[in-house]
Amino acid sequence: MACEYEDEDVDNSEKLEDGADDDKNDAEPALARAQQSRILDACRRRDIDDLQVLAIGRGGFISDAIRRQAWPVLLGFHVDAYGERDGGSDSWRQLPRHKDEDQVKLDVDRSFVYYPHDDTPAELEAKKSALSDLITEVLRRQPYLSYFQGYHDICQVFLLVLPRSARAVAVLRLSVLRIRDFMLPSLGPAVAQLRLIPDVLWAVDPALCAHVSRTEPYFALSDTLTMFAHNVQRYADIARLFDALLAREQVFSLYVFAQIVLRRRAELFQHDEPDMLHFALSKLPQDLDLDAVIADAAALFKQHPPESLRRWRRISAASALKTGRDVRACAVQSLGEGHAFFQKQQRELLWAARRNEVLKTLWAKKAVLLAVIFGVAAVYFRKAPFWTRFAAWFVPSHYF
Repeated sequence: MACEYEDEDVDNSEKLEDGADDDKNDAEPALARAQQSRILDACRRRDIDDLQVLAIGRGGFISDAIRRQAWPVLLGFHVDAYGERDGGSDSWRQLPRHKDEDQVKLDVDRSFVYYPHDDTPAELEAKKSALSDLITEVLRRQPYLSYFQGYHDICQVFLLVLPRSARAVAVLRLSVLRIRDFMLPSLGPAVAQLRLIPDVLWAVDPALCAHVSRTEPYFALSDTLTMFAHNVQRYADIARLFDALLAREQVFSLYVFAQIVLRRRAELFQHDEPDMLHFALSKLPQDLDLDAVIADAAALFKQHPPESLRRWRRISAASALKTGRDVRACAVQSLGEGHAFFQKQQRELLWAARRNEVLKTLWAKKAVLLAVIFGVAAVYFRKAPFWTRFAAWFVPSHYF
């Protein structure tokens, strides 16, 4: 509905007062007002611990008006009572063009597929133009980041929730401090994250884990890369899910996906063929009870924290999964610190690529390498009387 996607011209003070957003939950009015009051109080105190608890509760942050207060706290920047932020400028337009801007244009042209439903063609074009500006500003201000397909799905949620003055800083901090693993020049770190999902499943349901492991965990790539924004089709659902994902550690999205798999256990055991299993896992059910999924994922996280997972030790210390392990610490990190973590991961990727290339070359030339080794050994045996006598006991004389 139109009021779900209000721009910064809307009088947000009225929304904060009476909670008039269309995506409000269906709780009793008095209970809803009490919950709103608790969330806004936590925002005023910048109490991330309280916001984490409230984000997991039913309905999350309830309305976009409240999200305009809560999301900036979780991402580590300040806004006024209306969610507005001072200090924005268009100076990014004079910055050098980013290498991925052509792909951005292609993806923006395909944006806003599921929502909003009632925009006129002109209104939709205005939103696409604003989305293109938002993504381009982030990439030009942090040119080392690599765009990935699906990034626009994340950004369009921020565009619909936040006023224009707060969007760029929110997406900048999200990109550099929360999802930078996906913005490296290689998808290797993203794939390493996916391999934690079977570890979570194994801790709870080894039989289901064994069944799902018939296919590689690439089925979760779309949802984890885009914070589920690519596949969730209802605006109220994705905004509510973002409440939890922003309030919790970056790794929490993997637990949400694992919990969805656990809830689909009976359905998934009906698929024996790996291809059909992959297809089923890659399609997110649209009738999910998100409040229940989020609450169960939080319980799953508490019972089996990341440090207990077998592959956790393989995650880079510079990964956002580890540097953002504490949301409070992540909220005070600077963009410069995020860039330093990015550079460290980039060096690790370069070293791994070189190592793999050397191993690949050695394997391709293994016959020549073995011949050299045996040749050197033969020469050494001839020059070493002790080894010659020792080898004579075991090796026929015609080999020397």
